[in-house]
Amino acid sequence: MWFAPGQLIMHRNVRNGRIGWVRPARVVLDDDRGLLVWVAPRSPVANEVAADGRGMRAMPFAEWLGAGYRLATGRWNGPGLLKFLPTGAAHSVWWFRDAGGRFQNWYVNLEEPGVRWDDGSVAGVDVVDQDLDVVVRPDLTWEWKDEDEFAERLTFPEHYWVADEKAVRAEGERVIRLAEAGTFPFDGTWCDFTPPADWDVPDELPPGWDRPPAR
Repeated sequence: MWFAPGQLIMHRNVRNGRIGWVRPARVVLDDDRGLLVWVAPRSPVANEVAADGRGMRAMPFAEWLGAGYRLATGRWNGPGLLKFLPTGAAHSVWWFRDAGGRFQNWYVNLEEPGVRWDDGSVAGVDVVDQDLDVVVRPDLTWEWKDEDEFAERLTFPEHYWVADEKAVRAEGERVIRLAEAGTFPFDGTWCDFTPPADWDVPDELPPGWDRPPAR
């Protein structure tokens, strides 16, 4: 299925069949290369939290596993965020901006290829975030990110949603080679993207945003 430019879709992260986070995003383009979406500042979002309201990164993973679960709604507090999900690839690339809206760096989010869904009144794409990431700077230097969290969670194979550590690292290394060479999407493409002025920000998440995961 294809999404239409300007369409509002739900970009969702799924963990072991549960929704980890939800971010409504406008479709910039959707073609053979992949899906490009824009998350606007102050967009309504939802995030998985423990019963006491803390997020997964606020506690050891062992504690998180027994901490209960609920989805808390809020707002996207950062600058606007552009995300590209290459077709069939086990990663996405995000264009981070500074507080003034200027391009700051690329962020390679290692994840299982997205699964699309469309219920008519609401549609989206579900991914499984594999936690290990790569930050790529404008000068094309790079560094791994969240290696400690990745290593910690791998020690709980019966609960962790990442089954193949080597495959995740191999995908990261593949994308790093693209970045070092300055090839698409690390060639300046979309660094100056400006969303259309008529793209409004919804007041709240639409009905159906929390439908069962597509994967």
